Amino acid sequence: MSLDTDSEDTLKHRLFDLLEAGDRRNPGARTVDVALSVLIVANVAAVAIDTIPEVAAGWHRELRLFEAVCVGIFVLEYLARMWVCTEHGPLHRLPAWKARLRFAGSATMLIDALALLPSLLVPVVGAELTALRVIRLVRILKLVRYSAGLVTLGRVMRAERRALTATLIVMLGLILGAAAVMYLIERHAQPDDFGSIPAAMWWALATLTTVGYGDVVPVTALGRIFGGMIAILGIAVYALPVAIVASGFMTELQRRDFVVSWGMVARVPLFARLDATAIARIATLLRAREVPRGYTIMRQGDDGDGLYVVVSGQVEILLDGTPARLGPGEFFGEIALLERTPRVATVIALGDCRLLLLESHEFYQVMDDYPELREAVEAVAKRRVAKADD
Repeated sequence: MSLDTDSEDTLKHRLFDLLEAGDRRNPGARTVDVALSVLIVANVAAVAIDTIPEVAAGWHRELRLFEAVCVGIFVLEYLARMWVCTEHGPLHRLPAWKARLRFAGSATMLIDALALLPSLLVPVVGAELTALRVIRLVRILKLVRYSAGLVTLGRVMRAERRALTATLIVMLGLILGAAAVMYLIERHAQPDDFGSIPAAMWWALATLTTVGYGDVVPVTALGRIFGGMIAILGIAVYALPVAIVASGFMTELQRRDFVVSWGMVARVPLFARLDATAIARIATLLRAREVPRGYTIMRQGDDGDGLYVVVSGQVEILLDGTPARLGPGEFFGEIALLERTPRVATVIALGDCRLLLLESHEFYQVMDDYPELREAVEAVAKRRVAKADD
């Protein structure tokens, strides 16, 4: 391999660490994330300010220059991510063109492309239409990539999707039912506002959501009594989605010390051989832990609670008195799980460490679903046992 190729690979790897690795403890990656987040917020603010006629007229040139700079940076970011995406474990095995095509279809990259589309269409349509300027506000969605809280919220929404769907059906049913009853009560007194069920649904929606605009109100005694009951019911029922999301969010925060990203899991050699779908699934099963220096992660004789993967830092394993060190990308705790016995080693953190934990019941499920993963784990376990016996 030539020096030029080595230099290019090193640059790609470093750029991948900054943009796609998902390691927020890397100072460079954290700086890039903060800078891009600030730029996104400033750009969205500029789009909003540009709709004020007085400001748009007085600062037209400055706003257009700022927009051009932002678009240039976003285009470079997009192209850089497309270039380094082949460093992802599952994509690394694919031809470069196929890997980039698949990566371009991911949710975050589609958001990035949509955010750039309005500005790139201006030269095509020949003028910057008001609609195109407003569509640029979609760039605020780019913050999802850089916000651990938003990523966690997305996981909660996916995890609670069945409960949220059920509450949505209940709410729609209440709107329809309340509108039907109010139609029967008020249709003669107010034929314009309650002359049909669809017309009465506006009142039902405003009342159940406790907005109560006041433009449509019942005038009969029975209608007001029923309206009061619906308003009270709305407070209880429409609080359900908030309670579900809040409960799920708190549970997620308690289980995770940091967000487990797809890129983080893809870089672990154990999981890199899997396809993108499998990695995405395993990422949702992994639990993140941060432990301080000197912390005993597991003790010999304890029950096997799961498989640990080192994300950053080093750990020391004491197996039959023989010390061994493991670093980022390596795993431990597999022997007790495979043999279904108590822990055979003690593991201590040599420094501040970030770990991924695949709990025991999920470990067995993953091993059954991905035989190639089981073979890799068993091979490592056999080598370690053989080395300890020697």
